[in-house]
Amino acid sequence: MAVLDRLRVYPVKALDGIDVERATITPGGTLAHDREFAMFDAEGDVVNGSRTALVHDLATDFDPETTTLSVRDPEGETVRFALDDPAERERAQAWLGGFFDLDIVLERDRRLGYVDRRSMGPSVIATATLETVASWFDELTVDGVRRRMRANVEIGDVPAFWADRFVGEDAPTFEIGGVEFEGVTPCVRCVVPERDPDTGERTPDFRRRFVEKRRETFPEWADANAFEHDYSLMTIARIPESDRGRTLTVGDEVTIAE
Repeated sequence: MAVLDRLRVYPVKALDGIDVERATITPGGTLAHDREFAMFDAEGDVVNGSRTALVHDLATDFDPETTTLSVRDPEGETVRFALDDPAERERAQAWLGGFFDLDIVLERDRRLGYVDRRSMGPSVIATATLETVASWFDELTVDGVRRRMRANVEIGDVPAFWADRFVGEDAPTFEIGGVEFEGVTPCVRCVVPERDPDTGERTPDFRRRFVEKRRETFPEWADANAFEHDYSLMTIARIPESDRGRTLTVGDEVTIAE
């Protein structure tokens, strides 16, 4: 039986994700706490992994109940900021600004979060997909690939590239615990998956080998015309307004609409 195997949200865009047992769908159709905060520079441009590999030098954690961000720097020192407190958020901005050598402003959006695709919702991938991609590279682990791909929703007990079937012409929808998901687009990847999530160093020939193996293993059930190119993995979904406010829980059954 297909099940919801893992839920992961990224409370501060570009920093580390946290696993949660349940997540409420926000009014904007995303998962609660996902990209709830984002770092912007003085010009209003987002600071993320596509822009700087320095994000990989920070190890972070987040407590959703207290809205506390914990940050460990490359020297192993840990600082904590209660982001609900305006003074603490200013302190976090100053600390992050010093680290990135930028004037940093931490903005917050509880309704939608600072997701890249503002009209869409959670990203979906199968555990078997992560396992398959890890097998393409001698030095990669499944959890390492998971951290590179940064998906929200991970589905277990389904074949690799399961999520590919939900984009394109006549694609079905699926439900997780009764919450409807409509696939919208494959996720075209940026430079971030090419980097070691701990060091920021690029894995040699990552993109070339990924594209080569992706072509070899592209599933027959997927609509190739829905894919802009082969450097794509995981599906970005949309949750209808009627299902927003509901909650997903790890272990929920996953069903495909016929």
